[in-house]
Amino acid sequence: MGIDHETLVGFAKSWGLFYLIAMAIGVLIYTFWPRNRKRFDRAKNSILDKDDKPWR
Repeated sequence: MGIDHETLVGFAKSWGLFYLIAMAIGVLIYTFWPRNRKRFDRAKNSILDKDDKPWR
């Protein structure tokens, strides 16, 4: 009793899809978690903090 190629491919595609969906949901939860708002606002504005002159 062995696993044929098509069964293995189907298993990998199904669980790979579930894995990617779970990762995307995790990233969205992390991004919109209220505690992280200050961190992302600081990152958004940090580009303009130091350099307000042309770069040489």
